Amino acid sequence: MARPGWDEYFMEIARVVAKRSTCLRRQVGAVIVRDRRILCTGYNGAPAGHPHCSEVGCLRERLRVPSGERHELCRGLHAEQNAIIQAAVHGISIKGGVFFITHRPCVLCAKMICNAGIREVYFQGDYPDSLALDIFREAGVRLVRMGYVKGEDENGRNEDEGHHAPAPE
Repeated sequence: MARPGWDEYFMEIARVVAKRSTCLRRQVGAVIVRDRRILCTGYNGAPAGHPHCSEVGCLRERLRVPSGERHELCRGLHAEQNAIIQAAVHGISIKGGVFFITHRPCVLCAKMICNAGIREVYFQGDYPDSLALDIFREAGVRLVRMGYVKGEDENGRNEDEGHHAPAPE
């Protein structure tokens, strides 16, 4: 077994974090890193103390809301939001950090990531929200898509080692 590079290592941790997700649609994990040290993690799910979607169902599914639209109709927080909140709750500065996320962020998370001072975002799976790409480009946040090889499932998870590819335009 080959020793993974740092980027692959942190993305693999993001995939493990995603396994804590209680979302019925998409399991997303996020890790914020600076100087090769993990600052915090997050996964998508209901706010602390609230019933999980896996327990009460998904409003977005009941209303047939397409993925990437009408985020306000979701009881859950996105993985990126939870990671940023965890950093704030624990007094951890994430300015200058790097995000490793199992999926490309939506526009809401993109704006938060930019305002938090994150300089790079590594992601694997796509997300149907092209406006986020414009937000990152305007803010000068570097996007790196970590490609995947055979073995990817419908949630963008991959058991095989990935490789780097340019972010989509």
